[in-house]
Amino acid sequence: MTRSQIAGLGFGLRSVRVASSKLSNAVAASLAVASLSLCLIVAVTLLTIKVATAMPVAG
Repeated sequence: MTRSQIAGLGFGLRSVRVASSKLSNAVAASLAVASLSLCLIVAVTLLTIKVATAMPVAG
């Protein structure tokens, strides 16, 4: 059995797109939604901490 000449080149030959463009767009959109929701969670947390520290302590 003989090896082809291309087999020894490894990954340096060319890049092949494996995923479809629809899948790439879906992954990009889900990452964008996840980052926006994380920013919203951080903002709400910071506002809650500010409100909690501004309240007087009863006692």
